[in-house]
Amino acid sequence: MYPTPIFRQTDTQDALAFARARAFGVLAASTEGAPILSHVPFLLAEDGASADMHLLRSNPICTATGPVTLMVYGPDGYLSPDWYEVDAQVPTWNYSAVHLTGRLERLPDDVLPEMLDRQSAFFEERLRPKAPWTMDKMPSDAAARMMRMILPFRLHVGDVQSVFKLSQNKPDDVRLRAADRVGEGFGLGLDALAPMMRDAK
Repeated sequence: MYPTPIFRQTDTQDALAFARARAFGVLAASTEGAPILSHVPFLLAEDGASADMHLLRSNPICTATGPVTLMVYGPDGYLSPDWYEVDAQVPTWNYSAVHLTGRLERLPDDVLPEMLDRQSAFFEERLRPKAPWTMDKMPSDAAARMMRMILPFRLHVGDVQSVFKLSQNKPDDVRLRAADRVGEGFGLGLDALAPMMRDAK
């Protein structure tokens, strides 16, 4: 992760809060060939020291022995130079990302039900006032079959890196003009990117 240092000034606790709220990312492990990548939901501990997740038993990452990185992405979008309304600008792309690197630990199988309960409760809470889905709504034989297909893991976080590229390198008035126009463009989560640009320090 190497962008201009000005985009890497986010406080570690703020970066962890961002990753905790997003709770979905790409887990990457090195191999002799290309890295192995898996898209995974996760639960980041309050202290940011660990992240719990489950992986398919057949996933090659389950046997990774070296460090792994969990890449958590947020809103991103293309910025047209015209939106700045000043000369000598070029096209760019604003984005937000947090990388959590550490050691992946296989947990005992018997922690899996409790982990899945915590994970589903975390996500279901966001759907209130809908009554939360719980595992007991599944037939027991179907639940047992699913449990046999997945394994519980914990990522012990040793390093946190983040990039919040939100036009902080522009004067405030220029950045705010671009934030007002970014919704006209394309990217992912532009409705969330605009307020992040407005609040950027």
